[in-house]
Amino acid sequence: MASILLSCWLYLVTHFSDFQLACLGSFFLHEGVFFLSGLPFIFLERAGWLSKYKIQSKNNSPAAQEKCITRLILYHFGVNLPVMLLSYPIFRHMGMQSSLPLPSWKVVVTQIIFYFILEDFVFYWGHRILHTKWLYKHVHSVHHEYATPFGLTSEYAHPAEILFLGFATIIGPAITGPHLMTLWLWMVLRVLETVDAHCGYHFPWSLSNFLPLYGGSDFHDYHHRLLYTKSGNYSSTFVYMDWLFGTDKGYRKLKALKSNGDEDDKKM
Repeated sequence: MASILLSCWLYLVTHFSDFQLACLGSFFLHEGVFFLSGLPFIFLERAGWLSKYKIQSKNNSPAAQEKCITRLILYHFGVNLPVMLLSYPIFRHMGMQSSLPLPSWKVVVTQIIFYFILEDFVFYWGHRILHTKWLYKHVHSVHHEYATPFGLTSEYAHPAEILFLGFATIIGPAITGPHLMTLWLWMVLRVLETVDAHCGYHFPWSLSNFLPLYGGSDFHDYHHRLLYTKSGNYSSTFVYMDWLFGTDKGYRKLKALKSNGDEDDKKM
């Protein structure tokens, strides 16, 4: 496996410049992972498959889904790509490089864990700020147009929010100046996590059933269903920030009531 990865990376650095890999490579990798992981949930919703695992019974109309895709393409090419191009000198200055040798798995794992911890902290506070009255009305309400989220709505947001919360994702790599491979792995994991959180389905195999403190779709779906002043559940990947600051009390109460109701049904 290591030799295959090494061979693939050698091909990339031989045929493409550092700028091409860091900017265009990152952009198209993001697009591929995002749409390939998010589009299946549109098909599931339209076909009605696996509906017993759907968190909300309401479905989005095809027109609403198509509007989301159209806006996403516009935002990705009009906001995300320019940001990647403009941030390249900063990442280079901070030490990012794509040349061989590849970093050890210990370095990669350590940096990824640091990115998740830092991103959770920054995202939580940024997200709470976006739920203040003025910012919600003028910025964050765009993301909440979809009270019944599906995978692709994870990145459907006002351009200002894309920049604001995108800072939480890039601050860790900007500080550490990782190898491009580590940056790509972080980006893939972050995209898969946010698509999962917005997918609208809670499966028996969902990661939140096995990984302690991982939020997942059930946790974040609650955030989309409620009014902005009462939603809570502001965390990104893991839920410890909401637990520490008590902003998940409504969700926990609802889960307890549902659990008690299920137990009563079993007794009957």
